Amino acid sequence: QVQLVESGGGLVQPGGSLRLSCAASGSIFIRYTMGWYRRAPGKQRELVAAITSGGNTNYADSVKGRFTISRDNAKNTVYLQMNSLKPEDTAVYYCNAANAVVPTILYWGQGTQVTVSS
Repeated sequence: QVQLVESGGGLVQPGGSLRLSCAASGSIFIRYTMGWYRRAPGKQRELVAAITSGGNTNYADSVKGRFTISRDNAKNTVYLQMNSLKPEDTAVYYCNAANAVVPTILYWGQGTQVTVSS
């Protein structure tokens, strides 16, 4: 079992920045690929970014160059640094942990709201 707790969401103006954090507990963090997903109103959940235990990353095209995912294995925490935010980034952001050996073993956080508006 893995428990995930997100923090760092909020209201920000277009062009601003936010940093999301996701603290994991309950299992061996390095065994999991960590990801951030989001769900905007009326849309399906989509992958924003993911990072393996070794630090390999991938990003949705819509956030490349603006968002950076990172992880601190010593702190069991994954981060999402979001810069140059746009109104279309408004969504609930969810932290995800996928077992690297058995990817069907998935865990989700409760989500944190990010609103980009002037």
